[in-house]
Amino acid sequence: MKKSELTFRQNFDPERSGLRSLQVVDWLVLIGIVVLIYVGVRLAVNAPETVGGRQISLDPSRLPLYALYSVLRMLGAYLLSVVFTLIYGRVAAYNPRAEKVMMPLLDVLQSVPILSFLPVVLLGLSAILPQNIAAELASVVLIFTSQAWNMTFAWYQSLTTIPKELREASAIFRLNSWLRFKNLELPFGMISLIWNSMMSWAGGWFFLMAAEIFTVGQRDFRLPGIGAYLHEASVQGDLTAIGYGLATLILVIVALDQLVWRPLIAWSDRFKLEMVESDNPPTSWFYSWLSNSWLFRYLGQRVFAPLNERFDQWLMRRFPVERESQPASQWQIWVGRVFAAGVIILLGFGMMRAVTMLLALNGAEWGQIGLGVVATAVRVSLALLIALAWTIPVGVLIGTNPRFASVVQPIVQVAASVPATALFPVLLLFILQVPGGLNLAAVLLMLMGTQWYLLFNVIAGANAIPQDLKYTTALLGLKGWQRWRTLILPALFPYLITGAITASGGAWNASIVAEYVTFSGKVQQTIGIGAVISHATDQGNYPLLLAGTLVMVVVVVLINRLVWRPLYRQAEEIYRME
Repeated sequence: MKKSELTFRQNFDPERSGLRSLQVVDWLVLIGIVVLIYVGVRLAVNAPETVGGRQISLDPSRLPLYALYSVLRMLGAYLLSVVFTLIYGRVAAYNPRAEKVMMPLLDVLQSVPILSFLPVVLLGLSAILPQNIAAELASVVLIFTSQAWNMTFAWYQSLTTIPKELREASAIFRLNSWLRFKNLELPFGMISLIWNSMMSWAGGWFFLMAAEIFTVGQRDFRLPGIGAYLHEASVQGDLTAIGYGLATLILVIVALDQLVWRPLIAWSDRFKLEMVESDNPPTSWFYSWLSNSWLFRYLGQRVFAPLNERFDQWLMRRFPVERESQPASQWQIWVGRVFAAGVIILLGFGMMRAVTMLLALNGAEWGQIGLGVVATAVRVSLALLIALAWTIPVGVLIGTNPRFASVVQPIVQVAASVPATALFPVLLLFILQVPGGLNLAAVLLMLMGTQWYLLFNVIAGANAIPQDLKYTTALLGLKGWQRWRTLILPALFPYLITGAITASGGAWNASIVAEYVTFSGKVQQTIGIGAVISHATDQGNYPLLLAGTLVMVVVVVLINRLVWRPLYRQAEEIYRME
C-alpha cells in the first residue's frame, strides 16, 4: 500500500494528545456541575411529598394510549434536543472563546447519569410549578438528557470539518448566516444528524422507564406511558403484562423505523459528497410512495416552495451578509471580566455549600463509593471487550457486503431501538438462578445498551474505506490477517475510538439501572457506583446521591481525557487518509 494513501506518522505530541487536557476551564465546569446538583438537592427539601402519583393500569387496552403519551414525550424531548444541538454546536464551532467552556461542559454533562438529574429537574420544578406540569416537563427534560449530547457532538464535528473550498464558495456568493446554514452547514451535517437522531431515540427508549416512574425517598413520581407500564409490570412480576408491553413497544419502534427513519435515510443520501453515485443507495417504500404522490408534489410546488422563498427573503433582509468581526472594545472587555468574576464568586459559594453537605458522609459511605467505582469500572471494561469482540467482524461484514447488509441492517436498526431495560426483568428470571447472577445481568444490560454505538461506528468506518484501497490490497494479494492488519483495522481505528467513547459513557450511565433492580416487589442490587446512586435516590439520601454522582462524573471525565482523547488524537495523527 502506498504511503501517500494511508499516512503513518510516528511522531506523537503528549500535549496535543490530551495528556495535559485537564485545564482550569475543566475544573470550573466541574465546579459548576457540583453547584447545579447541590441546588437541585436543596430544592428537593421543599418539594411536595407526592409528584404525579397516578396509578398505572396493567389493562392491555390502555397500551395504545400509553404508547401515544410516550411517543409525544419522546418527540418533545427530541425537538428540544434538535434546537439545543443546532444552537449549541454552532456557537461552539464558530466562537473559539466560547468553545473553551462549552465543549468541556458538554463532556461533563454527558457523564452525569440521568437519575442524578432528578433532584435538579423533577423536585426543583415541583417546588415552583403545579405538580402535573412539573411532572411532564421533568419527564421531557430527563429524556432530553439521554438524547442531546451525541447529536451535539456530531453536529459540532460536522461544522468543524466542512471542506475549505465549500466555505470559500459560500463567501464568494456572499451568503448570510441563514443561507449558509440552510445551503451548506445543514446539508453537510444532515447524514450524521439523522443517524445520531436514530441513536438518540434508542437512548430515549432505554431510559424511558426511568423517566416515567420512580421514587425519590417518600416522593412518588409516575406518568401514564409505556415505560411506566413496563416498570409497573416488572414490579408486580406480571410476565403477561410485560409481554403485552414489549409487543406494543416493538410495534411502535417498527412503525417509526418504516415511516420516519428509513425515509429520512433514503432522503439524506442526496447529501453525500461523492463523485460517483452509489451502486446500492438506501431505499424506502414510504419515501418512494410520498415522492410519487401527486398531492405531495402539488403541496411542495404550490404551498411549501412559495412559503420557503418568502421565509428566505425575510431572513435575508433581517440578517444581511456578515462582516468581519471587530475586536472587542475596552468596555466590553471590562464587562466580560466583571461577569466572569461574578460567576466565579457564585461558583465558589455554591462549592462551599456542596462541600458542607459532603462532609455529612461518614467513612463507611465513602468506602462504599470507592468500592462501587472499582466494581462498575470492571463491568464497563468487560462489556466493552465483549462488544468489540463481535461488533468488529459483524460490522465489517455489513459495511462491505451489500447483500448481507440488505438483510441484517434493518434487523440491527430495530434491535438497537428496543430498550434493554424493558427486556431486563425477563432476563432476570433466568440469570438470577446462576451463581453471580446479578453481576452477570449487570454486564449483560450494559452490553445491550452500549454495543450498538460500536456497531454503527464500525459499519460507518467499513463503508468509508475507499474503493481504490480495496483494489490495491487485492492486487497485492493481501488476504486474511494481513488484509485486516494493513487495511481494515487502520481504517476502522478512528471510528472504533469514537464508538468506544460513547459506549463507555453509556455503560457507566446504564449502571444506574443495571446494578439496582426492583422485580416482583423485591430489590436486587450488587456492589457498584450505579447501585449507590440508585439506592441514595430511592432512600432520599441526598449527600450520598451528590457524592456518588460527582465521583462518577469525575471518573468518566478522567477516563475520557486521559484514555480516550489521547487515542483519538493518535488516530488523527497516525491513521489518516490523505
